[in-house]
Amino acid sequence: MATEAKTAPITLTPRALAEVRNIMQEKNVPANYGLRVGVQGGGCSGMSYLLGFDQAKDADEVYNVEGIDLIMDKKHAMYVLGMEVDFQDGLNARGFSFSNPQAKSTCGCGSSFSA
Repeated sequence: MATEAKTAPITLTPRALAEVRNIMQEKNVPANYGLRVGVQGGGCSGMSYLLGFDQAKDADEVYNVEGIDLIMDKKHAMYVLGMEVDFQDGLNARGFSFSNPQAKSTCGCGSSFSA
């Protein structure tokens, strides 16, 4: 009996996926690491986004998004459900951006929010 793949609670745009793959290759991220997405207390609006490479832990859910393991603490899903992660590479901004429908307010820097 085949198991169904879990649908990730967030999406990564093609630009974000390409940049994650680029970073993994440039920084020689080990194959058993995935992209950790989550939230943490702090930031100017109360919570800030967490984005980095890590190994899955017991409290995590792991999703496969186009060949990249997306790791998320199960408790964080309610804060990021429906969020889109994009990568901007323009004159005014360069880096990952977060569009989160769960955020009630955000700060000017775009990396902090309140829920």
